[in-house]
Amino acid sequence: MRLNEVVYSDAKPVEGYGPGFFRIGGEVYKGPVIAGDSGVSPWAGFDDHAPLLALAGKIDILFIGTGTEISHIPADLRSVLEDAGIGVDVMSSPAAARTYNVLLSEGRRIALALIPV
Repeated sequence: MRLNEVVYSDAKPVEGYGPGFFRIGGEVYKGPVIAGDSGVSPWAGFDDHAPLLALAGKIDILFIGTGTEISHIPADLRSVLEDAGIGVDVMSSPAAARTYNVLLSEGRRIALALIPV
């Protein structure tokens, strides 16, 4: 079996999470966050469209983690993102973090918006 070292461009992988926080690239972030090639930044949640729209043209898909359980995102958020050409995949935050890490290791153009568990 051949093993390859995973190299994560400028984006950092999600290393862990717990009640109200995420550990991304060795740093702990409290509350909702956005992660991608431009780094990790706080996010105000589903009503905060601007930082997500800034990803248009830079990513192919945005994974949105909705917390402990999968739930629908507001219809206006989905509409705004899709109108901007951003593909959206919604899942629980743990599943979104795992999926993000796998595709990040493949060098894909992705970003992640997470609500804490």
